[in-house]
Amino acid sequence: MEPEIIVNRTLYDIHPCFELHNTTYNFTSRPSTICVLVYMFLSLLSIATICGNLLVIISIIYFKQLHTSTNYLILSLAVADLLVGVLVFPLSMTYTVTSCHYHEHIVCKIRDSFDVALCTSSILNLCCISIDRYYAICHPLTYKTTLTVHVGRIMILVVWSISILIGICIIVAGFSQGTCEEMCSVDVVLANTMGPVFSFYLPTIIMLCIYIKIFLVALKQANSIQSMRSGATASKMERKATKTLAIVMGIFLLCMTPYFLCIVFQPLAFDPPPLPVIETLNWLTLSNSMLNPFIYAFFYSWFRSAFRMTISGKIFQGDFTNTGL
Repeated sequence: MEPEIIVNRTLYDIHPCFELHNTTYNFTSRPSTICVLVYMFLSLLSIATICGNLLVIISIIYFKQLHTSTNYLILSLAVADLLVGVLVFPLSMTYTVTSCHYHEHIVCKIRDSFDVALCTSSILNLCCISIDRYYAICHPLTYKTTLTVHVGRIMILVVWSISILIGICIIVAGFSQGTCEEMCSVDVVLANTMGPVFSFYLPTIIMLCIYIKIFLVALKQANSIQSMRSGATASKMERKATKTLAIVMGIFLLCMTPYFLCIVFQPLAFDPPPLPVIETLNWLTLSNSMLNPFIYAFFYSWFRSAFRMTISGKIFQGDFTNTGL
């Protein structure tokens, strides 16, 4: 009798939305306040992610002024973030609240596939954006002829091909076969500890090296064109774009790094971190998909104008595709 009480107490503490009846989980008819608040918060997070990235996508597609190679890469990043809100968020909410006890194997496998594929897409898109900024700052004379819109589209195609291939491999090769009740997607990542190195750390180091190079070149250019007003104006615009995209990457690192550090060093820990900690860090990584549209709106006046026209419905009242933002 005593072991049963301990088990009940432990399961209740881990799953506030469930109750145990005869060794079977059932969703409680009277969910706790914590359960309701978790559902509300995660639902609002998903809605904000979807709406914010939809604004970015609509703005770039609709306004011709935003049809640049850089913005097409931002569009690709916004699509990845939108899919995170549409696909990964609901599946992660299912796991967070139910701990995968409903269709545990299928839910965990599909969640891992979408999560890894879209995470890879975001990282590769950021890599492409850093390359675009490198040529814009370090090779300004050949930038427009080197990184054309056509080249940008090819980069996007490569990014999504690699991401989709990785997502398919996770399902076909069975990398997601773990004990769902215990760790779900965390066990999947730990099955191959080199995964985070190639999917996160290596691309991150490459991007950091590129942005450091850009920063050094931008400082040198700023000192050499003080007497050239038009050149200074153009350089200022490029540096602002680079600064904004560097902030996007910085926030990306703040959201992603804690989770990847945790899953890499977890096998070395004598006492692994509890499930709520893992889930909190995972949701921190997912929240990055919500933040990027707010960064664009804060730093770019043309994105703010495009957002206002879209939200107000003005774009549906006439043809404003050639409007100066």
